[in-house]
Amino acid sequence: MKILVLDDEKEIADLVELYLKNENLDVYKFYNATDAIECIKTKDIDLAILDIMVGDIDGFQICQMIRQFGYRYPIIMLTAKISENDKITGLTLGADDYITKPFHPLELVARVKSALRRYTKYNPQIHDQNVISINGLEINPLTHQCFLYDQEITLTPKEFDILLFLANHQGQVVSSEELFQKIWKEQYLNNNNTVMVHIRRIREKLQDNSKNPQFIKTVWGVGYKIEK
Repeated sequence: MKILVLDDEKEIADLVELYLKNENLDVYKFYNATDAIECIKTKDIDLAILDIMVGDIDGFQICQMIRQFGYRYPIIMLTAKISENDKITGLTLGADDYITKPFHPLELVARVKSALRRYTKYNPQIHDQNVISINGLEINPLTHQCFLYDQEITLTPKEFDILLFLANHQGQVVSSEELFQKIWKEQYLNNNNTVMVHIRRIREKLQDNSKNPQFIKTVWGVGYKIEK
């Protein structure tokens, strides 16, 4: 999904971009309001993170502008300090959440993922087209989240990519070599156990018995597959 980040403090904007990209989210990053507004008008955005104090045009004005354009995607406001009146103002203008500086980057990532999940959940057209459901397992490539019987499963980016790749090729046997080359984008060596280790960790997190797996099955001497 595409995230717009606006903050005139370069270090903060760069840090937010880094953590969001680590979650395989696309980021449009801006240090000034003018460029951010142009992006809002011309690009498909799924969530906006707006600093309140940004030059001549503050985050409240941009938030209001987004809603006036008719966009319904989540908006998270960043602020060094917030009064109750400011918070009420932002929520009235259409903001969905606030994060006060200084903040922990992982908290920001969690808030972003939560907002994206709510957005896709209550927009069925978005949800239905992208979520992959397999026997109680839900994989959402847009929010980069995985749920098993409605409980979120915490996967590393590589683990998520492996599970998503196998889910997108249900019924097909995928070799360790292909998985490694697709996910790590490097040449595979015969003695490379990286894929096997990651598969084992995914199974543990899914509580998937390797001897009688419900999700990822091993085809000995060939590779792995998820049944249709």
